[in-house]
Amino acid sequence: MIGAMKFGAGLAAAAMVGLWALPSAAAPQTKGGEILWDSYGVPHVYAKDEAGAFYGFGYAQAQNHGNIVIRLYGEARGRAAEYWGEKEVEADKWMLANDVPERAAQWYRQQTPQFRKNLDAFAQGINDYAKAHPEKIDPKMAVVLPVSGVDVMAHAHRLMNFIYIAPQAATMGADPANNNGSNAWAVAPSKSASGNTLLLANPHLPWPTSYFTYFEADLNGPGFKMYGATQVGLPVLRFAFNDRMGFTNTVNTLVGSTNYELTLKDGGYVFDGKVVPFKTKEKTFKVKQADGTLRTETLTIRSSVHGPVFERKDGKTVALRVAGLDRPGGLAQYWDMGKSKNFAEFETILKRLQVPKFNIVYGDKEGHIQFLDNGILPKHDKGDLKFWSGFVPGDTSATLWNEVHSYDDLPKVNDPATGFVQNANDPPWVATYPQTIKHADFPPYVAPNGPMSLRAQWSVKLLEQPGKLTFDDFVSRKLSTHTLMADRTLPDLLAAAASDPDPEVQAAVALLKAWDRKTDADSRAALLFETWAAKFAPNNFTSQANYKVKWSPDAPIDTPNGIADPAAAVGMLKAAIAETKQKYGAIDRPFGEVSRFHIDDVNLPGNGGFGNTGLFHTITWGPLKNGERIPNHGETWISLVEFSSPIKAVGLMAYGNASQPGSKHRADQLKHLSDKTFRTLWTTRQEVEANLEDRTAF
Repeated sequence: MIGAMKFGAGLAAAAMVGLWALPSAAAPQTKGGEILWDSYGVPHVYAKDEAGAFYGFGYAQAQNHGNIVIRLYGEARGRAAEYWGEKEVEADKWMLANDVPERAAQWYRQQTPQFRKNLDAFAQGINDYAKAHPEKIDPKMAVVLPVSGVDVMAHAHRLMNFIYIAPQAATMGADPANNNGSNAWAVAPSKSASGNTLLLANPHLPWPTSYFTYFEADLNGPGFKMYGATQVGLPVLRFAFNDRMGFTNTVNTLVGSTNYELTLKDGGYVFDGKVVPFKTKEKTFKVKQADGTLRTETLTIRSSVHGPVFERKDGKTVALRVAGLDRPGGLAQYWDMGKSKNFAEFETILKRLQVPKFNIVYGDKEGHIQFLDNGILPKHDKGDLKFWSGFVPGDTSATLWNEVHSYDDLPKVNDPATGFVQNANDPPWVATYPQTIKHADFPPYVAPNGPMSLRAQWSVKLLEQPGKLTFDDFVSRKLSTHTLMADRTLPDLLAAAASDPDPEVQAAVALLKAWDRKTDADSRAALLFETWAAKFAPNNFTSQANYKVKWSPDAPIDTPNGIADPAAAVGMLKAAIAETKQKYGAIDRPFGEVSRFHIDDVNLPGNGGFGNTGLFHTITWGPLKNGERIPNHGETWISLVEFSSPIKAVGLMAYGNASQPGSKHRADQLKHLSDKTFRTLWTTRQEVEANLEDRTAF
């Protein structure tokens, strides 16, 4: 089941006391709007102006995810240790050293008057819900209240710049969690059976509640309508569509920060042959003790010409430089993207380059589609992605970047003749196929040349097949549980094992030969294949050492393939047989008996599997516990839209649209996920009224 809130000690934000003293009364008057709650707990906000829509959105987030959102804002203030104790100290130090609290307040002041009004209204919606329903908010979280527009900005700044772009783990020595994933498709009229554009939004992020949790909503007002989802705590939709257009995001490979390894000497650091003294400053923060009293600590912060300086446990001294800290308009850009009326307007907004990371995939009613490898990317004179992802020598100005690339420099594919664009977190070079952009045409640090993951290859194969796609085709291909790795390896494995005298091997051969290579609830060979695949391709199914043919940029969607050492692969099969029997009781246990969609009292057979085995319908299963395993990560928000008249839209919020204790919407969509079906997304007021659960006036 979904666990309690999990917030790593290395990820909470910090702030100086006093920055959040903005009066909540600064929020605008927002009378005259309402929230219509549909039967899946989706808020449909109808407001008289922008600020009213933000107010309703904040109120709705507090009702469905209040404990998470308020906790996140407390962390983003940098007062997590003050609120929740010693375990948050290192996280607060990290945010203080990176000046996140001060910068968030500055960014708030740099917004337009209208957008500041919007941020204040969003915060006021949260406050008003908590005031009206104090019993619904965990007292441990309520200590953070009231929240302000600066809190909203601080959370967004922390999430975008210091979780996605510059995670603490990458600088301080731990391995950053690799749990960011997503799929996206846009199909042009030329490849659509109806002649209408099709768009898929399909992020994959962790299931345990955190800043990665998604929330579905519908925002309506004069001049705007946006249906979609975002991460809790954000006041704008990051995945959105309406009857004219839509856009989605996928996590990309862009490196927007640099860790410089410094050479220390005489109390300073070496730079261009000279010893330069560190700049220093002090900040204080508070830590809650076991007896409830507060201890004040002082943090001395050093900085170099590169940025703030950190001491790692391995003895390295590292300075961090992050691109985009002078660009405060990411939230406003997302909002304006959702309000755009056509692709020309949308592209003009993209050119602001205020969103620091993420591919953007777009489609519209007029037939335009786009893939953009978006982000704030530093310019370098040399080095590839691997070089700039590691520890860069900090003793020379030759490595110190000061400029970033423009929109025109970034890889993109607009309206390709192939009729589709896609991304599954792969580098941008196969955004469509046959390829229209090449690695060699861009600086080598923009993205790696490969390898292309098996999930990404299957994504392309699902779209590049001859013929035109109906909406039903589009939906069924999204739900594909076919395992591409099985296509690449099973023929050689079965041939090699065919003459093995071991009866258990022959039973496994028969099982695998009869398998349709899908990972559905009733699949009886999927667990055995998955266990073997983990041995054949270790490191989370990514190693190519045992393939006969390695991945090649000349055959990007057909390699790797084959088995280099068939006898060794049969040995791995014997080991997999033993492990499968030991873990699951039999080699032919139905996949869904073990793999479960389990939240609270809902416990249903699962489907889908590890993306690196070439599965598009992605679920990363956790370890076996009490005879079952549950998702750690994978399918979360899914929407599929056809820009017809009227539009067709189906979707799913896999784990439900609420996380508050006792909410009936915590697990009410798992049945759809288990059945591989979607909900109709109710996008018109008439549909919402026909499926109404509750109404909140404001």
